[in-house]
Amino acid sequence: MKILLLTQYFPPETGAPQNRLYDLALKLQEFGASVSVLTAFPNYPQYRIPEAYSGKIYSRENMEGLEVHRSWIYASPQKSVIRRLLNYFSFTFSSFLAGCFKAGKADLIICESPPLFLGFTAVLLKYIKGARLVFNVSDLWPESAVKLGIVTNPWLIRLSTWLEHWIYRHSDHISGQTQGIVSDIQRRFPDKPVFWLPNGVDSEEIETRITGKDWRGSNGFHTDDILVYFGGLLGYAQGLDTLVKAAKEVTDLHRVKIIIMGEGPEKERLQALKTALQADNLYFFPGVSKQEIIDVIWNMDIGIIPLKKLDLFKGAIPSKIFEILYLKKPVLLGIEGEAKDLFIEEAGAGVAFEPENHLELAQGIRHYATHPDEIKTHGQRGHDFVVQRFDRRHIAAAFWDWFQ
Repeated sequence: MKILLLTQYFPPETGAPQNRLYDLALKLQEFGASVSVLTAFPNYPQYRIPEAYSGKIYSRENMEGLEVHRSWIYASPQKSVIRRLLNYFSFTFSSFLAGCFKAGKADLIICESPPLFLGFTAVLLKYIKGARLVFNVSDLWPESAVKLGIVTNPWLIRLSTWLEHWIYRHSDHISGQTQGIVSDIQRRFPDKPVFWLPNGVDSEEIETRITGKDWRGSNGFHTDDILVYFGGLLGYAQGLDTLVKAAKEVTDLHRVKIIIMGEGPEKERLQALKTALQADNLYFFPGVSKQEIIDVIWNMDIGIIPLKKLDLFKGAIPSKIFEILYLKKPVLLGIEGEAKDLFIEEAGAGVAFEPENHLELAQGIRHYATHPDEIKTHGQRGHDFVVQRFDRRHIAAAFWDWFQ
């Protein structure tokens, strides 16, 4: 079977979608599929194209046996809705041309959304190549963008809603990253087969990335410090003001250090808020590669998983939670609904706090600081839970069997 994976985000970019899709492609290849990838030139999250791709409109690479086709994308670090739309639409157009003339035959197309607009290219390529289409939804658009206030133009909302329905109707199969997404799609499109394709862990791959590097000591932290960690995109959906304000509330806990690692549109504002609040126990670090992040988490004590307090996120399961739990770090979870049910209520792998409630987050930090034995106990529970329930190889195998 020839599979074409269509996605705007792919390594060497770092991030949860990139890692998840790369891993899925490699596993489908192991199962006997011939997998090629159609993606954009790397640019996310800084929205800058590396010099190696500058001036090009197309390139082809080989990544561990995967044939990777890259096409042009408009990238600008300037933050405006128009420039972000140009970023999406430019790849939608260039990927269609590359898909027609460079990517070759395909029996099955797997398209990652968001961005939603890429589904337009996927549907056209489906009919041109005579392929089946699996539309994989990791975030419900335009619903998410509207509720986050990212998209407010009524015309654009109507257009995006129409496009969403059109793509779903023309897809042969739909997969969703959470049970909440799956339920939403099944309710609106009961005639479509929908598959739950969650994220998970590849234990063998993670173990090979643990080097034992002393990130803690090399960055000036002590062995008895309690490092509380957030890593990933510093964006609007995460509600990271909560972390900065919580850090201020626990400045009396001299062993507790709050780490925020990553890049994104909110970083400068968050740094300014830290300065204004004089939260001197909060430290910002730049994002690191997929290879390095495992050693970083290995050096931490507790992970923070926050999102804004929106009904939209009650079905969300951020991908970063799986590596944190696998590495035996308990989580302070600021998400209601599915994630809380799984990882707090069922697994007992951490402490929940109300989303965007910095006082409850501070209370959770204080709880672990005064009950350090629970850090180890909850961490072990989380490790056991994700190994048993969210093994990526088993998830990919079930996905393979489903569309076979």
